[in-house]
This record gives sequence, structure tokens and C-alpha cells, in this order.
Amino acid sequence: MSFRKAIALAASLFTLAFAAQSQPGPTYQTLSAPQPTEGAGKIEVIEFFWYGCPHCYTLEPQVNAWVKTLPADVVFKRVHAIPNPSWAVHATIYYTLESMGLLEKFHQKVFDAIHKDNINLTNPKLREEWLAKNGIDVAKYNEVEKSFSVNSKMKRASQLTVNYKVDGVPRIFVNGRYYTAPEFAGAERTFTVVNELVAMARKEFAAAPAPAAAKK
Repeated sequence: MSFRKAIALAASLFTLAFAAQSQPGPTYQTLSAPQPTEGAGKIEVIEFFWYGCPHCYTLEPQVNAWVKTLPADVVFKRVHAIPNPSWAVHATIYYTLESMGLLEKFHQKVFDAIHKDNINLTNPKLREEWLAKNGIDVAKYNEVEKSFSVNSKMKRASQLTVNYKVDGVPRIFVNGRYYTAPEFAGAERTFTVVNELVAMARKEFAAAPAPAAAKK
């Protein structure tokens, strides 16, 4: 079995496993324990993904198109999910490139390498060949990969995966409370639902009581 087929099969089985547990219902779900956000007063939207996930790869053009329309009161970030050790290598690639300031340039190229070019980037030799071919300093990459910064990002991603109870990807969370995904909303309506959830969060912000003034 080719690497691409193995990735696709693993992701499909993973998706089916948690989808089978869900009952038909609304286009979004609500976390039983809402999570604190880091939006600095803005509505926070988080996409949890996995580089090896074909569904995430398919959704990526929609993500990029939506980000271009991001309202001023919304902040967006990606988190490479790490629900199990097998996803850690891909997460390390993501956070190493981020720490090197290369993520914007190479994020899509990593996806393409795995799903379009059938390159097994979990293999160190093949990964280094790919890095060199794309003009990335391999020695520098290997140094940053072992850095405190990347280690901290990996730990944070693992903790967020647990806190948000991410058992499948892609998953898109709005303001630490609501989440949707193609399995709920349908592939073509995912970001229509995200916009609806953002509107809900905006109304909740507006209705929230103002902070009490500090006593003198």
C-alpha cells in the first residue's frame, strides 16, 4: 500500500469512528466545558487540523478564502492537533516552520507534498530531501526542531487538543464554546456555519455586562 493510500485509509477510519458515534443533528455542537480564549477581546476562531488528513487538505482552500474576509473583531489561528503520538511528527514540522518564520510560505507546500506528491515526510531522510529541495537550511531546521520554542508549542498543542476534546479533524471552534466541521455542516457550508457562530458570539459579547469599575 502506498504512503498516500495508508494516510487516506487511516484518516478515513478515524473520521468514520467518531462520526459513527454522532447522532444526526444541528450543524454545530457546544463544548460542555467552554475554554478560555486568547483573542485579546476579539472573537477567537481556531481550526484544529492534521497534515496527514485528506479532509483537512480538501478544506484548506476554503480556510484560506475565509481568512481573507476575516472581520476586524475576529482573530484566527490554526492548531496542529496531537491526539496521539503518531501525529506528533507532522505537528513538529508545523511548529518548526512556524518558529523559523517559514510557515506562511511552506504551509500549503507541506500539505501538497503529502497529498499531491505522495512524500512521506515522517521519514527523516525523505523529509530532509524535501527541505533541501525547497531551499530550507536542513541543519538549521534540525536545530530549531529540538528547540525550547518548538517543544513548548508542541506541549501547548497537545494540551489544547485535550482541553477542546478534539477527537477528529478538521474541527473549527468559535470563542472556546461552539464548534463545527464538514461532518456536521457539510463540506460546502462549513464556513457559512462558522460565520453564523461568529455572529452568535458577537451577540453574546454585546449582551455581556460591562466589567465592574475598580473601587478607589
